[in-house]
Amino acid sequence: MEDELSLVFSALADPTRRAIVTRLATGAATVNQLAEPFALTQQAVSKHLKVLERARLIRRTRVGKARPCVLDADRLHDAAGWIERHRQLWADRHDRLEAHLHTLLRGESDDR
Repeated sequence: MEDELSLVFSALADPTRRAIVTRLATGAATVNQLAEPFALTQQAVSKHLKVLERARLIRRTRVGKARPCVLDADRLHDAAGWIERHRQLWADRHDRLEAHLHTLLRGESDDR
């Protein structure tokens, strides 16, 4: 079984799905509304929505007969938190490497 973070990153790997998430960040929208800016059929948009639902990035609500989609930002916050934790780790490693290289370069200039 895939872990939730992998599902989120996989879902966000597609530019159309990222655009849908961006649109839903402004408020709920129906499949028709989400399909408007794309040269895609409603069926194709629905497939993208299913991927986003599986990753729990969106959910569908019921308003009368309509089933608008809404963004569930909790998963985005989880992914952003993971990125931030690892960004700091990578930055620290980069800083240590940079300091080590400066030490090596100073050692070479002292040898001359």
